[in-house]
Amino acid sequence: MTTKDEQATKPSQNQIVYANMLVVGVWVSIFIMMVTYFIYLANILPAHADISIITQNWDKGVNEFLHATNSPHGWGWVGLLAKGDFLNYIGFAFLALMTIICYIVLLKGFISQKDWTYAVIAFLEIAVLSVAASGLLGSGGH
Repeated sequence: MTTKDEQATKPSQNQIVYANMLVVGVWVSIFIMMVTYFIYLANILPAHADISIITQNWDKGVNEFLHATNSPHGWGWVGLLAKGDFLNYIGFAFLALMTIICYIVLLKGFISQKDWTYAVIAFLEIAVLSVAASGLLGSGGH
């Protein structure tokens, strides 16, 4: 393998930054999930839905389950963060946001490098992922 081939297979600086941020974000998310799950198990915060209601409705469809447990859909969980069973969502939400956060950092790098093609692609990725997560089009955020 020639030096040129070896350089072509090496990751770029942007790829390394993205990967490192993603690794840190995943571990932070896992830590948050562990802490919030402990809070739920220790009953430090009261649960929104009793575990017996949850187990009685596991076989139901999503809409029936949400109705039976009086749980919100979409971003309604944010209003229930004081409940132990919804506190866990913080870690999941942070994990889901990591791709957008990484793209924001990449966008800054592409702009500073004046790499306009990749900057536009990164911006569009951020826009599409943000709109999808928002639920504005009725397709996400649920």
